[in-house]
Parts: sequence; structure tokens; C-alpha cells
Amino acid sequence: MAENGLDQELAQLQQVYQVIVEFLVNYSFQLLGALLIFLLGLWLSNKVANWTSNKLKQHNIDITLSGFVSNLIRLIIIAMVLIICLGKLGISITPMIAAIGAASLGAGLAVQGMLSNYAAGVTIIVTRPFVVGNTITIKEITGQVADIHLGMTVLTNEEGEQITIPNKHIIGEILHNSFANKLVELKLTIAFSTEPSVVIPLIEEVLASFTEVDKSQPVQVGINDFTDAGLEIGVRYWIPTASYFQDKYRINLAIWHALQQANIDIASPIRTIKLLNTAP
Repeated sequence: MAENGLDQELAQLQQVYQVIVEFLVNYSFQLLGALLIFLLGLWLSNKVANWTSNKLKQHNIDITLSGFVSNLIRLIIIAMVLIICLGKLGISITPMIAAIGAASLGAGLAVQGMLSNYAAGVTIIVTRPFVVGNTITIKEITGQVADIHLGMTVLTNEEGEQITIPNKHIIGEILHNSFANKLVELKLTIAFSTEPSVVIPLIEEVLASFTEVDKSQPVQVGINDFTDAGLEIGVRYWIPTASYFQDKYRINLAIWHALQQANIDIASPIRTIKLLNTAP
């Protein structure tokens, strides 16, 4: 009984060996050819992707867009090489395409939100409403663009916080892009007896002394409103977003010192209270 069992196992091993040998004899050249084609395709995809990326960089194309295009070209070449390799092995790809299409439909319904983020990311990369380093405001959230991914955009602020926004919440919304700078709006009130033609040049002189103030954008200082307390002076200028509050506080202090040295007081609201004697 033991010898019969051993003979059966040896016979099964012999059959497996014959199947392997027959497969290698019949398909060894196809396997070798498919492997060589696949390796050549990988090498070609990397070469073409790197060449495309370098050409786009030479033409000052945004780094996010150039990376997206080069990776897309690499994936397309690899997909074409895989189709050629499967054909070399005699495998029909028509049923596989149908199965992939059906699976993609089900997966698309399951990850609809993720796909919408990716579609919005492609739109951002292609249309480029902003690039890395710009200052954007979206849904009352402001920050500098640190990175742009297919699914999300990462912002940073002066505190070093990272703000991640899904791309589907950016496309279709009102977007403010102030590039590398951010606007400072200051309002202060002076008495009606103070001459505005003295205050306005004084503030302009203070702003001109700061290198952080963007000189390519016009500094705006003037009478903004007439209030009960006095003349409201409006001040508008641009400073880098990365040090927005730091620079703003330093400039505000310098304006205050300049006004104090010129004996110009900031007016405060005056209220008159009348006490009526209701005693008989």
C-alpha cells in the first residue's frame, strides 16, 4: 500500500514536470520577448517623461503642471507596453477591458467624492488659477499655497499651520488670489481741527521707510469717512503674507510714534450726558 501511494505521488510529480517543461518549450520565447518588451517600455517611459519634464521647465511651465504631464505620459506608455506584452503572450485583452470597465463603474460610484477631488485637481493644474507661493482666500480661509496635489491643495499661514482643502471645494467657488502679498487696511480717526494734508504725508513717509511694503503696488492714504468723532483716515498697503502680522504690528507702532512726535492725537468718540432733575 505504501509503495502504491509513493508511485502515485511520483507519477503526479512527473505529470507536473512534463506540464512545466511543455509550457517552457512552447512559451519560453513569448515570455522572454514579453519581458524584454516590458523592460524596454519602462526604460522608454522614464526617458520620455524626464525629457518632457525638462522641456516644460525650460519654458518656465509651472512645476506642478510639468510633473502632472510627465507622469501622465509615463502611465500612458506603460499601459501601451502592457497591452503589447499581453498580446505577445497570446492573451486577449477584450474581456479584460470589459471587466475593467464594469469594475471602474462600480468603483466610481463608491469613490465619487474622491474622483471629484481628482477631477477638480486636474482642472486646477491645467487652468492654473493659482500656483505654489500665491496667497489665496477661499471660503474665508486665507493662506499661502504650499503644494498642489490631484486631490487636495495645502496652504500654510504665518503660524506654520497646514490647511488642507479638498480640490472640489475650490473649483466653482469665489477665489481671491493676491499672489505673494496680502493687503493691510488700517483706519484711524483724527480731530476735525487737525489738518489732513499734514497727517497723510506723514503716514506715507513712514510706509516708504519700510522695505517690507510692496512698492510695486500704490500705497493709498486718504480721508475714508467723516464720523462724529472726526476725520477717518484710511490706509491701504501690501506686505508679504509669510510675515503679515509681524510686519503689520511694526508698521502700526511706527505710525503711532510718528503721530505722537508730530503732536497729532487720535480722536476718540465724545458722548454728552445730560442729567435731568426729576425731583418735585
